[in-house]
Amino acid sequence: MESFWDYFWLVFACFVFAAYVMVLFSILTDLFRDHRMSGWMKAVWVLFLFVLPIVTEAVYLIVRGRGMTERAEAADRQYRWAADDYIRDAAGTAPDQQVATAKSLLDSGAITDDEYRTLEERAGRVD
Repeated sequence: MESFWDYFWLVFACFVFAAYVMVLFSILTDLFRDHRMSGWMKAVWVLFLFVLPIVTEAVYLIVRGRGMTERAEAADRQYRWAADDYIRDAAGTAPDQQVATAKSLLDSGAITDDEYRTLEERAGRVD
């Protein structure tokens, strides 16, 4: 590197390339996440992504950007539900089971009404 500007342009080019790759992988992920699009249309998009990458990325983001966001949110929501279900299964009891156990303890006199409300709140189910 002979000057500051050589270094600057190298860093800038690396940043632009990293941004390009991130957008490319986001688009490819979205393409294969969309179950309503036919396989032929997916193949056409992928072909154009490799033939005219910058133009195709811009067109894809303009034309399908809103749907891309909706599909990403749906996938994130599904992942969170699966993670919550796994945590509940690993913990051993579901919130309904925790409330039922607390109710039986309240009926038997083992806990007070205040303790029952506290356990019900912790279970995440307050009526």
